[in-house]
Amino acid sequence: MTPKGTNPQLAYYAVSYNLAEAGCDEAGRGCLAGNVFAAAVILNPSSPIEGLNDSKKLSPRQRESLRKEIEAKSKAYAIGVASVEEIDQINILNASFLAMHRAIESLALSPSFLLIDGNRFTPYKDIPFQCFIKGDARFQSIAAASILAKTHRDEYMLNLHKEYPQYEWNNNKGYPTRKHIEAIQKYGLTPYHRKTFTHHLLVPSLFIT
Repeated sequence: MTPKGTNPQLAYYAVSYNLAEAGCDEAGRGCLAGNVFAAAVILNPSSPIEGLNDSKKLSPRQRESLRKEIEAKSKAYAIGVASVEEIDQINILNASFLAMHRAIESLALSPSFLLIDGNRFTPYKDIPFQCFIKGDARFQSIAAASILAKTHRDEYMLNLHKEYPQYEWNNNKGYPTRKHIEAIQKYGLTPYHRKTFTHHLLVPSLFIT
């Protein structure tokens, strides 16, 4: 019996080819500060999880509740991280792929197939994969990965906020909100800011208004 909310085509692959499918997603790609996080999740069809969805469509409380359930019920899950320094060195797209690779590599169970959120991916070893635009709203395993990546990164940004409260990372999580940009212009950059994302914010305007 297909678990509620599972894409029928995805269930067909699992049943027909006995694939251990890992959903993969990242969090923090568009931020001005902080590492980029990724998660890989292999769900257990025998232990369905109700309420899985794109993490952006869930409240913080819902995400935290689902995180506990995902980590308790999944066959395997892992988190991968690419640092601010790596983001500046290889660009955010490649750093996101690197974080995904690290998550996949850290799985306790080796996946046979990867479902990737988005339209691009750098292959990991020889594991076959398929990319899905808005996959976190279509496939349970990608939704689960999006929730883990988001909650683990939010937790990381809350810890950084304690060190640099003036940037309000407890609220914006490093994203380019007006208050975050104003704080950068007032206080400058921290070691956690992505220089390739933020250097232009410190250039004085050529025009005085």
